[in-house]
Amino acid sequence: LFPFFLVPKIVELMCFVFPNISNIPPPLQPLSDMARFREVFKLSKRLVVLTGAGISAESGVPTFRGPGGYWRQWRAQELANPDAFSANPSRVWEFYHYRRELMATRKPNAAHRALASCEERLHAQGCHLAVVTQNIDELHHRAGSKNILELHGKERCFLLHSGIFNLDSHALHLSCRAPSPDNEDAGIDVEDLPRCQLRGCGGLLRPHVVWFGESLDEEIMNKVFEELDACDLCLVVGTSSLVYPAAMLAPQVASRGVPVAEFNLEATPATTRFGFHFEGPCGQTLPVALAPFE
Repeated sequence: LFPFFLVPKIVELMCFVFPNISNIPPPLQPLSDMARFREVFKLSKRLVVLTGAGISAESGVPTFRGPGGYWRQWRAQELANPDAFSANPSRVWEFYHYRRELMATRKPNAAHRALASCEERLHAQGCHLAVVTQNIDELHHRAGSKNILELHGKERCFLLHSGIFNLDSHALHLSCRAPSPDNEDAGIDVEDLPRCQLRGCGGLLRPHVVWFGESLDEEIMNKVFEELDACDLCLVVGTSSLVYPAAMLAPQVASRGVPVAEFNLEATPATTRFGFHFEGPCGQTLPVALAPFE
């Protein structure tokens, strides 16, 4: 454990060794100059966009934080982890079936469409745009984006241990009929939970998402780092910059001198590390930022 009682002494020592430390200016505030950002964007050849829950919240998808982070009386983090699934797979399946059915009714918003349109336009110009998302709702796909790296997986079924995917939701409808936030737990017997439909298998399925406490896919992360290493502009869209390791990606890019622009409803712990910050709904700010040049 870190000896926090030594902090005052450490500060005192730093002031002695570096007597001008109090004169060091605070971090520069990021610019909110859209015209200046557009100048930088116009010169970009390889763009990476990091997206989080905020971009999908504008489509009505509940986030894992704030008022939308609860389902019945549980916080999402209390259900989105391996221990919760082992202890009560019925409850976790109800939760994910609710999210899956809800997401199926949601549509991409203006921010999703702006990214897809920009990717298509840049590709035609011989340039490149990659979306790196923490979201599992597939709204980027439905908006038309092609080059997508999904850090946390997708809302689909996954057979435990074998790595076999099952996209059929029929079993979910049968087992998890109405997982409304207002209902009591259904208490579905484990034998009646979604099972693999492959002949001779019948294994228990789990959502194909990365849960809290699990490692991100190594192959996906290698591709993410390749994209970030090669980019000349990075956008951070609708993310709280609180979930690691995703939260460290944009600051690392900024530390290399690459321009980073944040689009969010409010400032985040990483805001002062970036060159640009545009506050407001992403569906309003991003289409303006990425609009075609005349």
